[in-house]
Amino acid sequence: MNPTVITYTLYLFISVAMTIWVARTLHRNGRLFLVRSFGGDEGLADSVNHLLVVGFYLVNIGFISLFLKLKVRPETTEGVFEAINGKVGVVLLVLGAMHFFNLYVFHRLNQRYEQRNEPPPVEPDAYRELEGGQMEQP
Repeated sequence: MNPTVITYTLYLFISVAMTIWVARTLHRNGRLFLVRSFGGDEGLADSVNHLLVVGFYLVNIGFISLFLKLKVRPETTEGVFEAINGKVGVVLLVLGAMHFFNLYVFHRLNQRYEQRNEPPPVEPDAYRELEGGQMEQP
């Protein structure tokens, strides 16, 4: 088998395996943040969690595919390892960036949840009467 084909095969296998591992980790551990962020609505949290994972797969596997082509074709075993390490290293950096992006999304959703559940900053000090004798806060 040709060294270039070996490099492509190993690169795809390692990169896709790493992507699947990171996506599963995010899916499993991100669920708790999403359930809390959506006020305990597990169905909505699971749905959003699934959509985030699908987007993660699409972006990362798309990047892996676009980054497949080698600029210099390896001719030796050393060249195969150097090419794979360089490419997998870039893929790992992209996966790390996507991981931090997902953490940022979870953090922002959690902030919104906490703000929604905070008491009002000042208690109302007056009420006005509506038609029918009901009272409304200003």
